[in-house]
Amino acid sequence: MSRKTLLMAVCAFTFLAGAAMAREYDPVANPKAVVVRKQARFTVLTPRVIRMEWSRDGTFEDHATLVFVNRRVPVPAYTLSEKDGWLRIETSNLHLAYRLDSGPFSADNLRIDFLMDGRWKTWKPGMPNRGNLHGTARTLDGYDGDRRIGSGKKIDLGQGLISRDGWVLIDDTERPIFDNSDWPWVQPRPKREQQDWYFFGYGYDYKQALKDFILIAGRIPMPPRFAFGIWWSRYWEYTDTEFRELVDEYATHQVPLDVLVVDIDWHIRFLPEWFKNGRLMRDQAGQSAGWTGYTWDRNYFPDPKDFLDWTEREGLKVCLNLHPAAGIQPHEAVYPEMARAMGIDPATKRYVPFDIVNKKFAENYMRLVLHPLQKMGVDFWWLDWQQWNTTSIPGVNPTFYLNYVFFSDMERRGKARPIIMHRYGGLGNHRYQIGFSGDTKISWKSLDFQPYFTVTAANVGFGYWSHDIGGHMRGDSPPELYTRWVQFGAFSPIFRTHATKSPKIERRFWAYPVEYYYAMRKAVLLRHALIPYIYSQARKTYETGVSICHPLYYEHPKREEAYAFKNEYYFGDDLLVNPVTRPIGKDSLFVLQKVWLPPGTWYEWATGTLLDGDRTVTRAFTLDEIPLYARAGAILPMEPPLRQALDVKLDSLVLLVVPGDSGSTVLYEDEGNTDNYKRGVFAKTRITYQREGDRLKLVVEPAQGQFPGMVAEREVVVCFPLTPPPEQVIVDGQPVPHSRYDTRAHWTYNGSQFGVQVHTPRFDVRKGITVEVLLPSEAGYSLSGLRGKASRLMRFAKYLAGHPWDRSRFSNHLVVRTAQIGLILEQHPEHADAELRQFPAAWEKVVGMIREATAGDPRYQPYLDLVEQCR
Repeated sequence: MSRKTLLMAVCAFTFLAGAAMAREYDPVANPKAVVVRKQARFTVLTPRVIRMEWSRDGTFEDHATLVFVNRRVPVPAYTLSEKDGWLRIETSNLHLAYRLDSGPFSADNLRIDFLMDGRWKTWKPGMPNRGNLHGTARTLDGYDGDRRIGSGKKIDLGQGLISRDGWVLIDDTERPIFDNSDWPWVQPRPKREQQDWYFFGYGYDYKQALKDFILIAGRIPMPPRFAFGIWWSRYWEYTDTEFRELVDEYATHQVPLDVLVVDIDWHIRFLPEWFKNGRLMRDQAGQSAGWTGYTWDRNYFPDPKDFLDWTEREGLKVCLNLHPAAGIQPHEAVYPEMARAMGIDPATKRYVPFDIVNKKFAENYMRLVLHPLQKMGVDFWWLDWQQWNTTSIPGVNPTFYLNYVFFSDMERRGKARPIIMHRYGGLGNHRYQIGFSGDTKISWKSLDFQPYFTVTAANVGFGYWSHDIGGHMRGDSPPELYTRWVQFGAFSPIFRTHATKSPKIERRFWAYPVEYYYAMRKAVLLRHALIPYIYSQARKTYETGVSICHPLYYEHPKREEAYAFKNEYYFGDDLLVNPVTRPIGKDSLFVLQKVWLPPGTWYEWATGTLLDGDRTVTRAFTLDEIPLYARAGAILPMEPPLRQALDVKLDSLVLLVVPGDSGSTVLYEDEGNTDNYKRGVFAKTRITYQREGDRLKLVVEPAQGQFPGMVAEREVVVCFPLTPPPEQVIVDGQPVPHSRYDTRAHWTYNGSQFGVQVHTPRFDVRKGITVEVLLPSEAGYSLSGLRGKASRLMRFAKYLAGHPWDRSRFSNHLVVRTAQIGLILEQHPEHADAELRQFPAAWEKVVGMIREATAGDPRYQPYLDLVEQCR
């Protein structure tokens, strides 16, 4: 396709999406969905959602509110009738009855019957929602786990949209509204005696409840692609030079880095005149002087533009920290211009107060203070707001409105896909990612609470929490705790390390003892490799309202285990995670973790073991292992090793096919950092897998859709774990040879995965490609679990080299040869049948030797325990 044709297509998509966006954010419902009877109005929004309004003066609200912005949705089928003084509205899922002319809604005049598991249940006003599964909280500041430091008070996660009762009522009566200006602005809701309720009746269909919610409350926007990479953040007085040294360290240690968060010390923090008797004074706003700032400290950053040009050349995105509460103080470079714009004489040196709900202030603040910094090269802002809970408009808290103003300002400018990082501002905040969960205590309790805290946020659509990985303060960050936090971070929505300003706390992975560094680097590289999978799931979140990290009960609402295993969650459609959140015991090499495996077959990532589901299992995990499970038959699109995520042109792709009978996935791609994805400017590629006897077949179908920068050709590496060396490999009807190092189309054997790895030639993405692997029949052995056995035996072999046993009785040779079974198969796949047939006997003999050696020397006990866990 020519560039001209592509541009015309993009313009067409953009035009059509203008109407689509208007419908997505239109607060006035289709008249056909509205039923008015004097003081009562009912709007049938979906088969499961009805808006119910009562107003003393018969005047109803058609403006968007802070939560509900789009009521112009397709009108569902419903019936309307009146009998014996009762109004009845019936959809396929809800039957509403209201006694006409009976006043405000109450248990006496209103009821809704809703379907739950094929049976009708009844709701009436005033009924408690006892089965509510909670939402999320504004912040984890000051908490150790789920308890407030000092008081011990448990955190309140509020009411979520999902309840085991099968319904939820959202009372929108007191919420402020948006006006209809070109930049919709908040205003008080007119005072009148009224009720404004939204009833959701969904039964066990939790996912549909979320889809209904984003339909009327706005979708969960996709973050830019770079946001799913690796972030560096630390509260420290970094200089320009130190940042450059840090980035070099990342490169030296071959650890990817995508986002550089520059904390508060980028701007002027301390001036001599701000001190009195050696103590820092308050500024005119009553805040700590220098806490708010917008003027680069030229001592730390002599040439800010050069610094930002350098980060751009390095492929890094830059986020700056803001504490905006103190407004614009007289020392700021932009003060004179901002003061005049707000009607203040700069000669008075009177500060410009911060008033985010004042539209004049917000417009000038963005135009004069922040846009020049963004033009210089700042990509987005970290709104580190911890001050007030109210604004001059009742019902508008500054957290929510800061998020709205910053996000919508980026959206209106249209130069890059909007992104912010800030605390949670309440229901409706899902439209303004990303969340910053605050300054947590460094402790195992904090780590143990964060998986549950993260997944319950999905119940209010707030699916992109960014935690301080490693914790923030009140601790010295022991290596094991940081390692386990990094592993959880690898399977959290956003991966961002952080810590307070303390020389005792380290966040560079390579500054820890080597065993911990390797474990952390392994987790970071896996996270980075999974970005194509994560980004494709982000598109699904946009379409469905289901966050990438979501509770087990979304998929298994009728299973008690799905509610009991609170720290276990789905990471997208095909991965299951249950992070380790407690230390390994003394004199042990592993931690035992209970995991509920849902129905089906699951592939244990750490050990390569296939496990039958529909049961609870107890499994062992060493320091470098994560309780991660992949659904049988899943196809995981991945990045090639150490490839920078910011280069969205995926001309090379890895497809990992989890052992199973069949599966499919859809690879989603777009420009990565524009809002064109809302306008149909993207591509989707369906990939399918089928096993028929001894034949494995993977089909990459032709890509559908297009976007600027889309690759015309790509090559793919297809990985089939737990497969023996094949009889033949065929790509698009042509046999390909075996080779360990060939650059052309070929296959090789991956000893760490115990599987076939097929390297395709470059192919036209509009045509797709087919890969077929013909396996030997009746192998007579199983490859399940070999990865775990080999890796754990290799760990013992390394220990044995420094702690020798009696070689007159025990064979080192058998240990190391058995441990290297994967490498042997990789080097000589033609010997696979013989090697794999003799492995079980060799394994049992080695375990027997370790058991016998342990009887005489307890030093070997931890390794005996470890190998005996291999099953």
